[in-house]
Amino acid sequence: MSGRGWDDDSEYHDAARRADRAARFGWAAVGGTVGALGCVLIAAAVVCAVAVAAFVYLVVARGY
Repeated sequence: MSGRGWDDDSEYHDAARRADRAARFGWAAVGGTVGALGCVLIAAAVVCAVAVAAFVYLVVARGY
């Protein structure tokens, strides 16, 4: 047995602290990824809306 006392939970607390830090990092990574994908989706929707508006303008302007 190690030289620590019977009630020494320092290894448990250290592991719990590391697990909490890893979980926070994981959730931050998930949040960042979802946020970036949301921005890409919004940008793609804007590009599609501009393209549709341009085609509608061309159709109306040429009188088809």
